[in-house]
Amino acid sequence: MADLLSFALLSFSSIIIVVNPLAATLIFVSLTGTMDGASKLKVARDSTEFALVILLIFTVAGGWILQLFGISIEAFRIAGGLLLFGIGMDMVYAKTSRTQMTATEKYEGQDADDIAVMPLAIPMITGPGAITSAIVLMNEAVAMGVAAIAVVPVAAVTAIGITYTMMRHSDVIVQRIGQREYRAVNRLMGMLLIAISVQFIIIGLRTAFPILTGGSA
Repeated sequence: MADLLSFALLSFSSIIIVVNPLAATLIFVSLTGTMDGASKLKVARDSTEFALVILLIFTVAGGWILQLFGISIEAFRIAGGLLLFGIGMDMVYAKTSRTQMTATEKYEGQDADDIAVMPLAIPMITGPGAITSAIVLMNEAVAMGVAAIAVVPVAAVTAIGITYTMMRHSDVIVQRIGQREYRAVNRLMGMLLIAISVQFIIIGLRTAFPILTGGSA
């Protein structure tokens, strides 16, 4: 029971932090500033629905996709840990991910249907970090049983649900959260994400190279 609780806390914290509902909401505000209320709600609904579908697909079928390309889960875990580490460092130093910023700049002038899919759904909400976390966590859940397997998609739905709720109430949130408060929260989440990424890398190295922990290769 304790292992399941620890895994649930890891799943929810890592996916929510990587999805980063607050950052997604701020980007949503900047991209929909000239739209009316109905159009904003449509963008919020469409972007989160598409992001959730993509995230759930990789949550359920991510392991099979890796096998299709001949990628071991250990290699993906280490690579994903490095990716999450970079995202965490950007958050700590209050930088916008280059992937996210480029997509945002490129599609800033597009209409509601365009920006709902990109850059909001991909890569802002469901980006490489979220996909990596979902695949790695699901791989761990399979070894723990049915209850753990159910945790990962629930965590994904929760993270996207929080994002949608914050987008719907973005006007109120923007009024109450200044740049200083946003940077403080973002840096705290960045530190947590760095710790999670290092744990991913450690587990990946231990599994790929048992000799590092005194086991036989």
